[in-house]
Amino acid sequence: MRAMKKLSEKQIIKYFQKQNFKKFVSEDVEIFLFGKTKFATSIDTLVQSTDIPPKSDFSDIARKSIVSSVSDFASKGIIPKFCIVSITLPKNIQKKQVIKLSTGFTKACNEFNLKLLGGDTNEGKEIIIHSVLFGSPDKVIPRNGAKIGDVIITTGAFGYQAAALDIMNKKRITTKKFLAKSKKLFFRPIPRLEFGYSARNLLSSSMDSSDGLSTCLNELSNQSRKQFVITKLPVNSDLVDFTTKNKMNLSNLVFNGGEEFELVCTVSVKNLPKIYKIAKRKKIKLFEIGYVARGKNVVSKSNGKRFTIHDKGWKHFQS
Repeated sequence: MRAMKKLSEKQIIKYFQKQNFKKFVSEDVEIFLFGKTKFATSIDTLVQSTDIPPKSDFSDIARKSIVSSVSDFASKGIIPKFCIVSITLPKNIQKKQVIKLSTGFTKACNEFNLKLLGGDTNEGKEIIIHSVLFGSPDKVIPRNGAKIGDVIITTGAFGYQAAALDIMNKKRITTKKFLAKSKKLFFRPIPRLEFGYSARNLLSSSMDSSDGLSTCLNELSNQSRKQFVITKLPVNSDLVDFTTKNKMNLSNLVFNGGEEFELVCTVSVKNLPKIYKIAKRKKIKLFEIGYVARGKNVVSKSNGKRFTIHDKGWKHFQS
């Protein structure tokens, strides 16, 4: 008897889409009209068994659940204003852990100028947090707006978060400085909210990269119906040293690690100087990693070699 094939996350989403008259296009936030007013909303779910490493600080867990949705808003150039949180907790949760979660939510809302409207509390086998944000946009950066000749940029370096997870799970050769830097970026990521909002009229497409750079690039390429040519990795030398010493695949760490919460964007050559001025004001280091061309798929072009970069980022329900 043949074993049943497991459904992928993409297949599950398609089944839900088929039950609706409207075909939902994958986006970081949903835009809708309430009367004549345009609103934006996003929801993100954090699950203890799949998203939270052991011995994590509970205030960091709460903050990261908010950051996930804030980063989605950042990619669309929208400032969120309101927040609703739903939380499932196990029976054996301790008082000090609840206080840490509560403090984390409060500090995160203060950090991003969000008004916490309330939410829901439930009982379950593990911690599950749903954070919902709302805002009112004047401009939305799409995923499908990349133009031929655009430059592909990221708002930061990739690979540190995946390196932090790897170090925590395995014995790796590293320095205290690199470990501290990587763990800080993993546990307390910085969403590029102010940059996204300031650059909203200059970027042709944008997406949050939390599921991995390869996922992000392929989604932007598919929706824009253009080829994304990658000529350079968005990395710093300390990550290169780390992978070299541990005989690890640098490209895999950078493209498929995930958890970066950076923005991956396309911008015209004409607007690039303005984007750099914004990045300088926000103290953000931009990486130019390639360009948009006619065609399809994401391809790497380096040292005369050319190969396809497939979507191998984070996927739920994969073994």
